[in-house]
Amino acid sequence: MSLPHNVRSGSNRGINNLKRLAYFAEVVETGSFTAAAERLGITKAVVSQQVAALERAFETTLLVRTTRSVRPTEEGRAFYERSARVLAEAQAAFDGLESSDRAPTGKLRLTAPFDYGIAVVVPVIAAFQQRYPGCTVDFVIGDATLDPIGSDIELAIRVGWLVDSALRSRRIGAFDQLLVASPEFAGHLARDLTPEQVAGLAFVANSNLRDPLGWTFRTQDGRQQSLQFAATLAISATLGVLQAVRNGGGIAVLPDFAVADDLASGRLVRLLPDWHLDSGGIYAVMPDTPYRPARVTAFLDMLSEIERRR
Repeated sequence: MSLPHNVRSGSNRGINNLKRLAYFAEVVETGSFTAAAERLGITKAVVSQQVAALERAFETTLLVRTTRSVRPTEEGRAFYERSARVLAEAQAAFDGLESSDRAPTGKLRLTAPFDYGIAVVVPVIAAFQQRYPGCTVDFVIGDATLDPIGSDIELAIRVGWLVDSALRSRRIGAFDQLLVASPEFAGHLARDLTPEQVAGLAFVANSNLRDPLGWTFRTQDGRQQSLQFAATLAISATLGVLQAVRNGGGIAVLPDFAVADDLASGRLVRLLPDWHLDSGGIYAVMPDTPYRPARVTAFLDMLSEIERRR
């Protein structure tokens, strides 16, 4: 986590402590004084001296140094977690001073779940880089929920239902959940299926979900039917579930953004079209800072526009 360039030339005590805080954070993140110095563009000796000065000032050992590695003490880890928040807010503040009409630049670091990331975010990244060639993108794709502050993430896309968080969130879209099957599998089923009938069919479950087997179906006239499926196959990724259903492995509940192309092309068919499942949200989650880098705002605007069109 590099120090904002606007802060590096300061000379008062507060600025010096902020410098030391940034040097310390770089050492923790890279696990090395040498690597931290390279990222900061200064010498290893300066980094070592400044971190040592920080420890002397507060009479606390922050790092355990060996010939092979550097790791934070318990006090150092706690101090780093608070430092990361301070530095993120400082960087955001200086980025917020950029002229609003200046083209976005710099590295955008974002994360999104694998299925939504592949289907929606990657195409937006390609369009974003064509529009803003001064930006690079570091896209961390996966279903693990990363802490934007601790992972140095500027923008996290979350899909589904948010839990309480101190982070700032913004709903940018929604998705429907659909019960689908391959045409070959559906061809052996009755045309006027009822929820009770589908409950006994081979079911491909997404084991990454909180409750992959319990689903409540509703109609527009107020009828409701809660079903408990029995998984004949459980897969821990949406795209794996999709591939299994494409190949006739059974029926499954999948988000509309994952199956839209398959439904349009006829590779999949929707079951129980008159019954609906709860919709989920698409959220942009960011550190709760007062300013956003122009690149974050520009990317979020493009992604939000895509969601409005879906």
